[in-house]
Amino acid sequence: MAYVMLGVSELNRSLYFYRDVLGLAVTSEIAGFVFLDGRGVTLCLSESLGRGAGVLAGAVEVVFEVSGVQEAFDGLRGRGVSFLRDPHRVTDERWAASFRDPDGHILSIFGPERASPGVH
Repeated sequence: MAYVMLGVSELNRSLYFYRDVLGLAVTSEIAGFVFLDGRGVTLCLSESLGRGAGVLAGAVEVVFEVSGVQEAFDGLRGRGVSFLRDPHRVTDERWAASFRDPDGHILSIFGPERASPGVH
């Protein structure tokens, strides 16, 4: 497990709490997201998760880092996983695809679009 994403309704308010009150260091920011150092796991505050269709602030997404999103997507889909969102570019170099577990929790795979040759 690499990331835990928390759906938030007001990014600045949540950023203040996690950074200024709890003392977590910001590692990066992109539009609608703030990434914080959770000492081994990155905590991501996400407005889009908090405002997504049918999802409310307080939603949690568990993110698994993979060596290649497309390969992981194909493998999981081949085992019957139904994806909410197919692989898509998240940053210049990183891709993601989301799905739910049997209880409805949002899970996603995250990493480069494809694994580097020789990486399994």
